Amino acid sequence: MGIMGRMGIMTDLDQSDLSRYGYAQELFRAMGGFSNFAISFSVISILTGAVTLYGYGLARGGPREMALGWPIVAFFSLAVAASMGELASAFPTSGGMYHWSATLGGPAWGWFTAWFNILGLIATLAGIDYGCTKFAAPLLGLPDGPRPLLALYGAMLVSHALFNQYGIRLVAILNDLSVTVHIAGVFLIAGALLWFAPKQPVSFFFHATSYANIAPSPTHESYAWLFLIGLLQAQWTFTGFDASAHTAEETHDPRRRAPWGIVLSVAVSAVVGYVLLFALTLAIRDLPAMLQAGANDEPVPILILTSALGPRAGGAMSWLAVIAMWFCGLSTITSISRTIFSFARDGGMPAFLRRVNASHHTPGPAIWIAAAAAFAALVYSGAYSVVTSISVVTLFISYVLPVALALHVERRTNRTDLRGPWHLGRFSTPIRITAIGWTVFISAVMVMPPNELAGKSLAVIVVALALLYILHVRKTYRGPEWAQRTAS
Repeated sequence: MGIMGRMGIMTDLDQSDLSRYGYAQELFRAMGGFSNFAISFSVISILTGAVTLYGYGLARGGPREMALGWPIVAFFSLAVAASMGELASAFPTSGGMYHWSATLGGPAWGWFTAWFNILGLIATLAGIDYGCTKFAAPLLGLPDGPRPLLALYGAMLVSHALFNQYGIRLVAILNDLSVTVHIAGVFLIAGALLWFAPKQPVSFFFHATSYANIAPSPTHESYAWLFLIGLLQAQWTFTGFDASAHTAEETHDPRRRAPWGIVLSVAVSAVVGYVLLFALTLAIRDLPAMLQAGANDEPVPILILTSALGPRAGGAMSWLAVIAMWFCGLSTITSISRTIFSFARDGGMPAFLRRVNASHHTPGPAIWIAAAAAFAALVYSGAYSVVTSISVVTLFISYVLPVALALHVERRTNRTDLRGPWHLGRFSTPIRITAIGWTVFISAVMVMPPNELAGKSLAVIVVALALLYILHVRKTYRGPEWAQRTAS
């Protein structure tokens, strides 16, 4: 049997699997295993999170923030990803985490999980595209000031929405290209810095002095606390790997490929990102002077590259990072729009958001509402570290709510549908407990000063969602029909 014949049989099986949940195959199922991995890898984007918040982490924990903070966060994020992979294998639908919560705990859990995930992804998109804007603006020679930045930021969002509107096949191709850009870009940047640039000794990478007194918001807390605050740089990077679950209905054999997409995106990002941080940090010649320049809104990585490699070569390397960030934003809108589409399909959001373009098979209204919400989120937050903190906390809450529910249900019942062909076996329970504990810990850290606005905003969000649910939603929202049938 030829390749096309096997793909046809696989597509028929995937559609039959989806129909068991009561859904028709509306989205275009065109992704293979690599494309599914690529979308999560692109959203994680080591050339976005690790780079745009590099100065933030470096100012608080010094070089040791990169040497130790990155692997610590990567390890615990991998536990979260593996726990999610099990559930993605059991429930391969575009609803992702909120579908898992709905079937495990009921419609209320599903509804709150959906909103935390959507808000987290919107904040993520805002952080990605504004970070891309801040890097691109000096390279384009734009004048300083909020208006030029906001105009360029809006243009970034519109470009991502337009590309997503034209169909998942084009986006899948661009996501595959994004993996090449990210990995080749990292090794090109790291190789150039390690080969051509003057370097600090390796011991400098583990230097523990904090420089928070010259950050934009000077502080004189203990080094241990500043190190924890600086983990935002790594933790925000390791978000967005749920994109592999959100595109399950567009992936062939999603019960196996979506879990591997989730887990491998974190694992590969951890290794490749560490290489990048090592090279960038050793290329710093005068750390206080570099951070002082960064406090004036000049991206520290661009300063490192241009000072180490010269304006022309450094500028070319900086453009590589900008291109990678653009790909990251493209993948993030794909992820958000699929969540909104799925939630609206189940009655959790206005019905017009479930519309799918007849020609391109893409959820157009969901795509454009995501772009508009990201623009509003950035304008509201006003600070880059605040919007990224909101992103981390809301996303990780949406990640572990279904994990905690699965742990509870498995202990209380003998349900056999909670594990698909991809699972963790006897390691499942300890890995789930680790994932939950880390999320509670890092969420508390992420809302502390200087990011207290994130904590206040989240408190308002929780109260508003609770009131909305009590006063209206609980009377009307029943969750996915299949979740009502399978919930215990």
